[in-house]
Amino acid sequence: MENNKLHILIVDDDNRIRDLLKDYLSNNSYCVSTAENGDEAKIRLKYFKFDIIILDVMMPGKNGYELTKEFKKEINTPIILLTAKGEVENRIKGLELGADDYIGKPFEPKELLLRINNIIKSKNKLNISKEYLLGKAIINLNKMKINLSGKERKINNTEKKVLVEMLSNPGQTFSREQIGKISGITQERSIDVMITRLRQKIEINPRAPKFLQTIRGSGYVLWVE
Repeated sequence: MENNKLHILIVDDDNRIRDLLKDYLSNNSYCVSTAENGDEAKIRLKYFKFDIIILDVMMPGKNGYELTKEFKKEINTPIILLTAKGEVENRIKGLELGADDYIGKPFEPKELLLRINNIIKSKNKLNISKEYLLGKAIINLNKMKINLSGKERKINNTEKKVLVEMLSNPGQTFSREQIGKISGITQERSIDVMITRLRQKIEINPRAPKFLQTIRGSGYVLWVE
């Protein structure tokens, strides 16, 4: 699996639907694993971390409602339920058990893709009123300042935009091109200078950064403890 691809688990006993969704979502830059029942899904969940689970309700063995209840006791992964049942009470039941969204069969794969993207955006939306801790650095995006070991350092609006994206996606490598689009900075040298200044505000030892690191040949990544 590529490091920056989000990983989706599709659980459905219908081979045709599994294959169709796997091909469609793979072509839209997601990494996709599949399972044909709850037992297979549990094996996948034991060995892999998923960003979203797409779960059919009507399956032999444990159904999607039962699996949703079980999964939500152990993991906080968003779940989208697939079902041929469209009645309001069934939608409510799924949501009450912890499902994050619900889509009735038949459906267009594009609609499912939009729902997945909406969940990912909602999940990654950063609360800028909250303070974030990186080692000894306390980041306050709302007040646009970083307190490092008792010393306060201000950040500008460009630095704030980059921090919002990186804190929303810890462990994701951002290329200089991506950072340029986020910050509005066009020159690569200026991007490197901005990252260097951010390191000086975040890192105890900016020359050997622990959190805001360079990925040679790829860009920059922010690690969160």
